Amino acid sequence: MRVRTLQTVYVAGALLAACAGGTATASPTNSHTVKWIDLQVGQCVADLPPDLSRVTVTVVDCATAHLAEVYLRAPVAVNAAVANVANQRCNAGLAPYTGQSATGSPYSITYLIDSNQDRTGADPTPSTVICLLQAANGQPLTGSVHH
Repeated sequence: MRVRTLQTVYVAGALLAACAGGTATASPTNSHTVKWIDLQVGQCVADLPPDLSRVTVTVVDCATAHLAEVYLRAPVAVNAAVANVANQRCNAGLAPYTGQSATGSPYSITYLIDSNQDRTGADPTPSTVICLLQAANGQPLTGSVHH
């Protein structure tokens, strides 16, 4: 059974980024649709699922205006504290990706959790947290924040 969770958590950090006004759009030649469970580190997305009934997102070139950037995929165990574990993993992964501390950041962290849990299996970390960063002010990002 796959359980997918969409959570948004706000973090503080001293991270500088180029933010663009307007809406996140990209030309058709620079965008394509993927299942959000297949997102990879470094990909930028123009949209996120409003709820988990939608399984696709639009990946765009990071040089164009975009809503969020994937900065971490990490295995996590599924238990009652999954949100806390996802928060910890995403917070810890921000500085290595951006080169700057999360303290005072102009970014918010959003994460998606893909759980491929088989209760009969021996995999202690059957889920993957997919961490994305967004501008805390809701404005689109332009360019990658990867250092």
